[in-house]
Amino acid sequence: MHLKVGCDLPANSLRRRRRKRRKGGEEPGSFKIEGIALRQCEVPRLFNRYLSRMDKVINCFSKRPDAVARLICFPWAGGGSIHYARWGKILTSIEVYAVKLPGREARAKEPFFQSMEQIVDEVINVLLPVLKEKPFALFGHSFGAMTSFAIADTLKRVHKLEPIHIFLSGASAPYSEMRIQAPKRSDLSDEEFLQWMTRIGGTPPELLANPEVVKLFLPALKADLHVVENYRCDKPESPLLSCPVTCFDGKQDMPHDLQAWKEISSGDFTVQMLPGAHFYLKDAANEKIILDYITKYLEMAEMDYL
Repeated sequence: MHLKVGCDLPANSLRRRRRKRRKGGEEPGSFKIEGIALRQCEVPRLFNRYLSRMDKVINCFSKRPDAVARLICFPWAGGGSIHYARWGKILTSIEVYAVKLPGREARAKEPFFQSMEQIVDEVINVLLPVLKEKPFALFGHSFGAMTSFAIADTLKRVHKLEPIHIFLSGASAPYSEMRIQAPKRSDLSDEEFLQWMTRIGGTPPELLANPEVVKLFLPALKADLHVVENYRCDKPESPLLSCPVTCFDGKQDMPHDLQAWKEISSGDFTVQMLPGAHFYLKDAANEKIILDYITKYLEMAEMDYL
């Protein structure tokens, strides 16, 4: 985000502004940002506060000022921004931003969010200036797919902003019957919950058998599942978006109603099935396929955007 702090004014201009001030007008050395009057001396403080909030909520592992687009990545339940660190290094034409949620990583001492609305409010409040700068896309896996959709929905309805592509992985659409009828895993006892995690795969068995490790990640995982299991969204009567939508999923994962995601946009809709279970995207070969696909379509979309 670029803010113009101010410029030198000729003496006659300053005299006019002093007269305007005496008449109740604006103060010299002041201006407005989004309707809020600010003095020049306040800008560095507010800008530093914004950067602090940005660092708290968003990880950008590799700054790429010349990137064709930004990819905003949302973690799966219990996950953190660190899972997208490799993507930030591999995607040389795209600037990768990964969302950091409370209750984990550098925000471990903060209380977990209790609703999707809290997540959406925080992320949009921080990212909105960045999203206005250049084209952006969204990627989310599982819980992150729901978060991506909720963010895209609010951006379009409230701020008239839309991604150039939305990539959704490992999840049914929030309004699909398959998702609505799914059992609530966050209500399971810890023992039952760990048994379920063993069945879906993706987490090394030695970690699930380590009480100290379980104590670290289980609360965040259950908190995120509580959020997504209580997130409700009506099936859209008409498409919310116009951008392309791509769904990824593991062939051996539990079935997801991917076709229901087609309802959210009038743009092209594609499904890519890859070998593996729920965390198929951790496989190196699958990761390469996903990143090559994202690069191809974002670079093409950037040409259309221009």
